[in-house]
Amino acid sequence: MHELIKPQKLKVGDKVATVSLSWGGAGDKEILWRYYQGKERLEKVFGLEVVEMPNTLKGSEFVYANPRERAKDLMHAFSDSSVKAIVACIGGNDSIRMLPYIDFDVIRSSPKIFTGYSDSTVTHFICMKAGISSFYGPALLSDFAENIEMPQYTIDSVKRTFFSNEAIGSISTSPMWTGEYIEWLPENKDISRKFVLNSGYDLVQGEGKARGRLIGGCVEVISFLKGTALFPQIDCFDDAILFLETSEEFPPPWFVEHELRWYGTMGILNRINGIIWGKPMGEVNYNEYKEVIKKVLSEFSCGGMPVLYNASFGHNEPKTILPYGALAEIDCNNMSFSILESGTV
Repeated sequence: MHELIKPQKLKVGDKVATVSLSWGGAGDKEILWRYYQGKERLEKVFGLEVVEMPNTLKGSEFVYANPRERAKDLMHAFSDSSVKAIVACIGGNDSIRMLPYIDFDVIRSSPKIFTGYSDSTVTHFICMKAGISSFYGPALLSDFAENIEMPQYTIDSVKRTFFSNEAIGSISTSPMWTGEYIEWLPENKDISRKFVLNSGYDLVQGEGKARGRLIGGCVEVISFLKGTALFPQIDCFDDAILFLETSEEFPPPWFVEHELRWYGTMGILNRINGIIWGKPMGEVNYNEYKEVIKKVLSEFSCGGMPVLYNASFGHNEPKTILPYGALAEIDCNNMSFSILESGTV
């Protein structure tokens, strides 16, 4: 894929902005405690100064009704030179309605860290179209605001990706994981989710090593982007490593099969060098997804393509961080995954 501009690394004391670009629940009174818990972690664990954009905390009704204002917040955060990074509060299903109001020149002229996952795939594709690298990674309400404390795996991922300009290096799966849902209520804030022992990477198929620049996101959200101005030119997938994961909606195996077949029909599967797939939320459809991946790849003569499964990114906790456009490597023989360069400068 085309090389993307990397943002500057963070340092203690930097100002970061929070944004509500899809679901606006961060500002709803019953969830506001959770927002402030995540904000406090950014301040105390990482030493950052956190500011809200004008509409971040206006609540889900206002945010839903005003996609133009959401886009303004994003543009404001990028254009403010005092802001060094942008953190999505959470995903949702509505970021796509910002598209008519995006100024790609503003983003390109002010590259900075943007992090989020799930519906934030839309904003990542906005950044990619603007020519800058962003980060498929933690969001404020889910990851930074984890009950009791943030998992060390996520903390380490943030530090070595956002606060360093050294090569990120080998990324193991998280030793422990959880997909348990505990409702975001103040009375539940001291209840820890159940973390269980994780297994390592799961090799679906392939041998040897595959290298390529990272591109991808949430399968269901990428589906929103078909036919829009945000979907990348087909040559962006040349020699890439495609990263994919599914959401808490637990899409059925037939949906994943249909989406992958669309990638094949578009010519994407025959252009990429490999796939890394995040652990399905709660491990629902874990084996079924593996089977449809193998099935569809074989339909497009990709039966030998390296595919590494069960990666620690996406909708489970904790998570690693994937920089768009960074050179990565899948090693099938050692069942390992590495990012061979820095995410920042």
